[in-house]
Amino acid sequence: MLSSVITFPNLDISVNPSRVAFTVFGKDIYWYGIIIAAGFILAVAYALVRCGQFGLTEDNILDMLFITVPVAIICARLYYCIFYWDLYRDNPVSILYIWEGGLAIYGGVIGAAVSVVLFCKCKKLPAGPMLDIGGLGLLIGQLIGRWGNFINREAHGSVTNSFLKMGLENAAGQVIYYHPTFLYESVWNLVGFVLLHFYSKRRKFDGEVFCLYVAWYGLGRAWIEGLRTDSLYLFGTGIRVSQLLAVVSCVAAVALIAFVRIRRKPQPEQLYVNRKTAEADKED
Repeated sequence: MLSSVITFPNLDISVNPSRVAFTVFGKDIYWYGIIIAAGFILAVAYALVRCGQFGLTEDNILDMLFITVPVAIICARLYYCIFYWDLYRDNPVSILYIWEGGLAIYGGVIGAAVSVVLFCKCKKLPAGPMLDIGGLGLLIGQLIGRWGNFINREAHGSVTNSFLKMGLENAAGQVIYYHPTFLYESVWNLVGFVLLHFYSKRRKFDGEVFCLYVAWYGLGRAWIEGLRTDSLYLFGTGIRVSQLLAVVSCVAAVALIAFVRIRRKPQPEQLYVNRKTAEADKED
């Protein structure tokens, strides 16, 4: 399917994008990598523009990325390899062959979140604001990155006859129509980003935006994962790992937001950015 024509018959769209964008000194440069890099760059640019609204500096963001990006990549790879261990059991060294593919977004998110908390602890910074800006950045990266799956003709859903069905040719030249789950997730993340971008300016407490990101992404992923045909399963069971994690994380995030709002009744002056502003005003 990697070279097949992609069709959306009800939208009158038919394209056949090459996986290779261009070649440099005989080395193929793939669109997938370019798209992932574009998502990362735009996410970082967004974070640098808005970091001051969370009480953070550009140096805080860049220093954090220096630590969290490698950790996130490693965790995304490990998450994938653990649940596809049969592919690596006979040759564990192949776990290092990351260029062959095999990354799981949830592993990356977990690794990034844990490393952000540890980074902030070492730097004596509050983790909440850093996680908030990180959640918004993740939505940007994810909504753009999913188009790499489109180029590769992967991460699609099951056979369907829905309005947005996506046609791919099989080895026999027959066109099969699938759920374009990459598109569903990209649009879901775009809507989530827009909503959280505006809400973040009226957030009630540090860390709330990240919790909302976890809840929003989990809600969408729980539905979308059920349509996919390439899910990671929980050690031989029929349970989809990412779907289970999506449901649990969504419920946990909503519960945490409710707990903080009801029990702690956060006030605007408690936000880190407002506390920093108040301290600066006192010094003046």
